Amino acid sequence: MSNLVSIITPSYNSSKFIDDCVKSIFSQTYSNWELLIVDDCSLDNSKDIISGFSNIDERIKPIFLESNVGAAEARNIAIRKAKGRYIAFLDSDDLWDSHKLEKQLSFMMENDIAFSYSTYQFISEDGKVLSNVILAPKMMTYHSYLKNTIIGCLTVIIDREKTGSFEMPNIRSSHDMALWLLIMKRGFSAYGLNENLAKYRVVSSSNTANK
Repeated sequence: MSNLVSIITPSYNSSKFIDDCVKSIFSQTYSNWELLIVDDCSLDNSKDIISGFSNIDERIKPIFLESNVGAAEARNIAIRKAKGRYIAFLDSDDLWDSHKLEKQLSFMMENDIAFSYSTYQFISEDGKVLSNVILAPKMMTYHSYLKNTIIGCLTVIIDREKTGSFEMPNIRSSHDMALWLLIMKRGFSAYGLNENLAKYRVVSSSNTANK
């Protein structure tokens, strides 16, 4: 595995936001990535938008599911197909700063880190920046994370070469938190880069309210 980053993006009825999400990946100053978008049987025109992107850039690898499996299994299907040493997560309605991958990978390589996350900010449904900024603590261990589940899924990058392979527990909610705990249980601490590198969209509609 080279220093390829596999970006895992589950999508369900995301036609309103997926365009902005993918464009924030196109804007990355670090270009050695692949984007695995798993469409979980969307009922809107998400599939057409995703197909359009994959036609213009071969780094985009769409996976169209025949039946709805939920976000945890959708992510796991992508993780199994991912070719990258690094796994990063970005939901279809969230955004990355253009320097996100470059800065965070440098942080990981320079400090020999297996599991990292960053500071991030909330935006409204229509993309307006909200005042809430979630600062990244310097380090989280298994026990400190149990008391403060502050790690934003959209900011996480994991080095599979260090941690070994993994999947998200297939539970209805908080499967990302469960995965962080599983990796920490293997003896890895998570390290925070206190730079605001991602935007979490607060969406009222049911399809992403449970993200």
